[in-house]
Amino acid sequence: MATESKELPTTAIARPPDLHATSEPWFEYPITVYPHHTDYAGIVWHGNYINWLEEARVACLKSIGMDYAEFVQLGCDLPVVELNTRYHRPLRMGMEAIVKVRMQEMKGVRMEWENRIESPDGKELYLTAQIILVSIDREKGKVMRKLPPAFMDALRKIRGI
Repeated sequence: MATESKELPTTAIARPPDLHATSEPWFEYPITVYPHHTDYAGIVWHGNYINWLEEARVACLKSIGMDYAEFVQLGCDLPVVELNTRYHRPLRMGMEAIVKVRMQEMKGVRMEWENRIESPDGKELYLTAQIILVSIDREKGKVMRKLPPAFMDALRKIRGI
């Protein structure tokens, strides 16, 4: 959940402690737009949406028992290899929204995540995105042949398998 800047991540502010993935298809992660997320006109800078998507993905994994730091300690990493975003409407300073993430598909060590950012009432859509990750062996710097069993178990929970 680290960000590029030295500012505190907004997820540390006003975040309910009981976030958890459910059998529902989407994991929901609430956000609030603060001044440091915006440009001079009060509109969210496009790169902040990507940060929120990653924070939501990491929170989703943690909610089912897989802390990203533990995954890294196992010698693995999950770099983004493909990212498609569509900005539908801008978020502005002071607004609240819900980041929704779900694992769409998993093929071996390749994971496809579907993402949405929408208003809390679900009536406004701000962003849709598809993100593909692959599992990398940190020591060798190569794509892994298999995910560690603990991580596979966690991903099965997300997908309801």
